[in-house]
Amino acid sequence: MSYKLEEHLNDWIKSQFAQLGLENQKDYYTESAIPDYLKDALKGRAKTHKKTSFGKPDFSITKYDVPVIIESKLGMKNLIKETKGGVSFKEKDVSKYAINGALHYATGVIASGKYKEAIAIGIAGDSDDAIELKVYYVFGSGEKSFKLLENVHTLNFLENEQAFRKFYTEATLTDEEKHQILIDSRITLQNYAKKLNKLMHNHNITAPQRVLYVSGMLLAMQEIQDEQGQKIQGGLTPEDLQGIQTDTKRDGVQIVNQIQEFLTARQIPADKKTLMLASFSEISKDTQRDEVTELDKEVSKLIEGHASVNKQIFSFIYHNIFLSIDAMAGHLDIMGEMYSEFLKYALGDGKEIGIVLTPPYITKMMASLLNIDQESRVMDLATGSAGFLISAMELMIQDAESRYGKHTSQAEEKINHIKQHQLLGVELNAEMFTLAATNMILRGDGSANIHKGNTFKTPENLYADFQADRLLLNPPFSFKENGMPFIAFGLDKMQKGGLGAIIIQDSAGSGKAIDTNKAILKKHTLLASIKMPTDLFMPMAGVQTSIYIFQAHTPHDFEKPVKFIDFRNDGYKRTKRGIQEIDNPTARYKDIIKLYKAGHAARLSADWEVSDIFVEDFITNSGADWNFDQHKIIDTQPTIEDFKKTVADYLAWEVSNLLKQQGQQGEINITGKP
Repeated sequence: MSYKLEEHLNDWIKSQFAQLGLENQKDYYTESAIPDYLKDALKGRAKTHKKTSFGKPDFSITKYDVPVIIESKLGMKNLIKETKGGVSFKEKDVSKYAINGALHYATGVIASGKYKEAIAIGIAGDSDDAIELKVYYVFGSGEKSFKLLENVHTLNFLENEQAFRKFYTEATLTDEEKHQILIDSRITLQNYAKKLNKLMHNHNITAPQRVLYVSGMLLAMQEIQDEQGQKIQGGLTPEDLQGIQTDTKRDGVQIVNQIQEFLTARQIPADKKTLMLASFSEISKDTQRDEVTELDKEVSKLIEGHASVNKQIFSFIYHNIFLSIDAMAGHLDIMGEMYSEFLKYALGDGKEIGIVLTPPYITKMMASLLNIDQESRVMDLATGSAGFLISAMELMIQDAESRYGKHTSQAEEKINHIKQHQLLGVELNAEMFTLAATNMILRGDGSANIHKGNTFKTPENLYADFQADRLLLNPPFSFKENGMPFIAFGLDKMQKGGLGAIIIQDSAGSGKAIDTNKAILKKHTLLASIKMPTDLFMPMAGVQTSIYIFQAHTPHDFEKPVKFIDFRNDGYKRTKRGIQEIDNPTARYKDIIKLYKAGHAARLSADWEVSDIFVEDFITNSGADWNFDQHKIIDTQPTIEDFKKTVADYLAWEVSNLLKQQGQQGEINITGKP
């Protein structure tokens, strides 16, 4: 019998639940009886225009740790609506199509902050014999933060805890998928940054101000909560900016006031809050930027009519970055990526102050090389935008959740402790300090130990009290001896046996930092040197770099070899247009960690010859022989092919000489006869 009403399809879904032993209002809920805690998570989707209403999915299941959201639609044709960009999130399509609606609600519960992941199911059908369903694993609130589970076509995985656990294990992201999301998100963010930079340039926002606009406006968009995590006030939205010209209601003033209220509610220390607000005040200083004007083409599809410059910029950031920010989370340094993009247009001032930020896949690799886990105490003494601390924090959180289980009280307690007490950053540059603090706040406030100051002149008890056992660094390369004093200082302040890693110019290990390197070797051990791709920091800087790994407070034993690794082929090609995957980079980044740990015995996945890229060799106390190329073993035993090539080269040289003589003396007789 053909279905005439959507209710007929819903009856079929209920019958499936009954066969699985699921009871209505106990194991699952219908649209009219959604439980209060899920209703709260769906309220306004937290990041949508409608702040008062909440979504009502057709069915929901919350008996497991991960909520399951189900939307049903009458008619097979109403299963899904896709565009060139993927699943459509337009309001009309969310209302009409099952999958679009389910994903809208599932990303919504994540946007609320109540959940970190969800399952979305879209079901459409014409009769009992013509029904199709698709299941998605949702890992963020962005419009691409989900994946289709190709092999799941029934609801059987909902039957019991054991079935759901097996399904969940297979549904979650693999390491390869996480890495690809990181790369794709970085490319997406860079594209947005490029467009946003053009928008700001068109509105005469100076290069140094641009990244402060981004970080400040992102803070203004955050929901304000009390100490118990209860909502006090919603975040600012584009609709709140009305172009009013009074001193207290100007768009820029509203944004800065919202930032201040947010920082106050977060109980950010007064001195830190004052420093941050001093930077963010740039947003409200110029009253002309609050005057209503014509729309730039970059925002013409986002705003109707006219709007102030501040509203135009705010709207672009809101729709293209804020609504996708947790889909771009993980190891991605959002502020850093924005800064790097804007720095390209800053007339070189970024290079002059020696700021070249480390790509997120490198910060992740370096943190992994140091075996950072939930008990680690990690510091970065040249914090920049906090990229290293972000990657360290992600690994620490993953380890805590692996041990205690996701969303458990023990895991949440440990994660809070990690953010509050196990990360330390020090940054001298005021703007970079503001970016670092903002970056950590956006990740649940790991900003407690981000300090503004001179690394070498901070109070002595700062490092003594922190007791770091891990150190990650990309120091300013304009500092003396290429920045090596930063790692020397940091190693001195660590616990004995602690591990430190620094990415730095090759010249620091081959003669430009002899004094510091000699001093390091007297107290600490060089464990490994990894030669990095020559285009790693393109297009910002074309520098040759290596990663040096140390063990703290154990003088270097010159009778023990150092591991030297050649990672120039990391599988990527970098150009001014972006990064391209050319040779299995995901496997190569995993392999480098294996190679560092196991050496020649490492079981590698990518296609390379270990003997060509790995060597263990001794160093001297000169402090000038720390790079791979100084230790690469060259096989000098000639082969028959070498002999043939040499003979051919010699004969070619002889013939060339004879021809030259012929040209100078006339025809030459080479027969031996008069």
